[in-house]
This record gives sequence, structure tokens and C-alpha cells, in this order.
Amino acid sequence: MTKVVLASNNQGKLKELQQTLNSLNLELVSQSEFNFSEAIEDGLSFVENAIIKARHAAQHTGLPAIADDSGLEIDALDGEPGIYSARYAGTNLSRQENDAANNQLVLKKLEGIPAAKRTARFQCVIAFLRSAHDSMPLIFQGTWEGSILFEEKGDFGFGYDSIFYVPSHDCASAELSPEIKNTMSHRFKAIQELIKHWHYD
Repeated sequence: MTKVVLASNNQGKLKELQQTLNSLNLELVSQSEFNFSEAIEDGLSFVENAIIKARHAAQHTGLPAIADDSGLEIDALDGEPGIYSARYAGTNLSRQENDAANNQLVLKKLEGIPAAKRTARFQCVIAFLRSAHDSMPLIFQGTWEGSILFEEKGDFGFGYDSIFYVPSHDCASAELSPEIKNTMSHRFKAIQELIKHWHYD
């Protein structure tokens, strides 16, 4: 079994990926088990930031590394918040306060924009590096198309889930149970691509 470090301190993400990737004969461990600071995400794309995080984790652990970077793109805002999705309204807030502030900022910026022009999508990129010096990372991508609601709805999920409309289910992402969301989300699609094309041994 291959040990791989997940370039994240998020235990929920670790559990989700462990369950999803259990068919690949790898042992996924969180970077929180090692004593080093998080990477500085100064890339200009989801791909760059995913690689930065994976390379940083591989450098500090000596292990192969997996990282993901994701965010929301809104067409009426020229792709914002994009790579800045997690910190769109600032960074000096708790996770819950930050999510609320980000959602309110998006809704404010879209005031007066009709439903037909509120198209948006979640993007997720997963990068896998065999080592810190890997010059050809494996990159997997998933997209979840939808649009932005006029107000927050639902109690599930996190981030922008309460304002992201899912056409196939005629509801907000935050109104979907985690079990349903995890079979159709951008991260799920990227993970499925990873599983499909996995060839590390």
C-alpha cells in the first residue's frame, strides 16, 4: 500500500477522499500529522495552486502528495471569485463568518442581474505529485454547472452552497443531502477522473 499525503488540514476532506480512493491501494494521511506550515497559494489558477500545495507537502514529508484547489466562477462577474473564492470578502473571520460574508458580497455584486445572466460553476482541480521534484504532475478536473440564486437557501454544505442553484434538482446545493451532493459535485467529478486514470505504482 502506497502512503500519500493530502495537502490539507481539513479532516472532513481527508475522510471523504479516503472513502472515495480506497480502491486504489493507497494510505492517505493528512499533512496535519507533520509539523510544517501551509503553503502560500500565490498561483494564478486552480491548477497552479493545487500543484503549489501538493509540491509543498511532498517537500516537507518526502511522500507523494495529493492536493485540490476549487472555487466558484460567476460569468456576470468575469469569473470572480475564482481562485479567491475562500477569501473573497477578506480573511480575518471565522470559517462560518467568512462563508456568510462571501455569500453576501456575491449577492450584492449581482443586484439587478436577472436569473438568466447569473450562470456560474464550481471548479475543482486535483493534482498528484509522485515526489517534490515531479515535473509532470497528474492533473484531474471537475466542473459543476449552475447559477446564483437571489437569496441564501438550505442548511447543508458550506461555502457558496446556499446560493448555488442546481438545475437538475431545482434547489440550492445547500438543500441537497451530503450523500446526494457527493455524487454530483465538482470534487466528486475530479476524483472520478483521478480513479479512472490512476497509474501510479
